[in-house]
Amino acid sequence: MSMKSILASAMLVVLPALASAEEFRLTSPVLEADGWLPAGQVFNGFGCAGGNVSPALAWHGLPPGTKSIAVTLYDPDAPTGSGWWHWVVINIPAEAAGLAEGAGDAATPRLPGHALALRSDFGTPGYGGACPPPGDKPHRYVFTAYALKTPHIDLPANATAALAGFMIHANAIGKATLTVRYGR
Repeated sequence: MSMKSILASAMLVVLPALASAEEFRLTSPVLEADGWLPAGQVFNGFGCAGGNVSPALAWHGLPPGTKSIAVTLYDPDAPTGSGWWHWVVINIPAEAAGLAEGAGDAATPRLPGHALALRSDFGTPGYGGACPPPGDKPHRYVFTAYALKTPHIDLPANATAALAGFMIHANAIGKATLTVRYGR
C-alpha cells in the first residue's frame, strides 16, 4: 500500500470523529451574545444601580482531558490601561455543567465543589457587575469558561486576577466566550 493511500485511509477514520466532536460553547439563559447586559447583572455602587447578581452560565462540549474549569468576567475597555476583572472563579469540578444564577455572591456563594472565587478588581472576591464611567462608549464584558488540564489550581483567596490568569492560561486546553455590552 502506498503512503498516499495510507494517509487517505487515515483521514477517512480521523475526519468523521472530528466532525462529530461538539464545539466548546458558553451560554446563558439571560445573556445574548453581543447583546446588552441586563440590569440584574449591573454593579450596585459607584453610581450604578443594578442587581449585581452573577448570571447563570452553562458550558457544553468540554474538550477531552478537562479536569476542572475556571470562569472569568473581564472588561477590556475599562480606562485603566489593563482592563478590569469583574469575576474570577477557579477549581470548578469538570463534572459541573455550569454556574447557577447568584453563584458569585461573596456573602452566600453557591459555587460547586471546592470552587474558589478570587478577588476581583473591586478588591473583594465574588462577582462585581458592569459599571463603566458615565459617557464612555458601551464596554464589552467578556465571560470566559476555560477547560483546564489540572483538577486544582493552588492559589490563595487573595491572589490577584493577573496571577490567576497566568495559572489559568498555563493550564488551559480550551476556552469558550460570551461577550455582552453595557454603557451608561
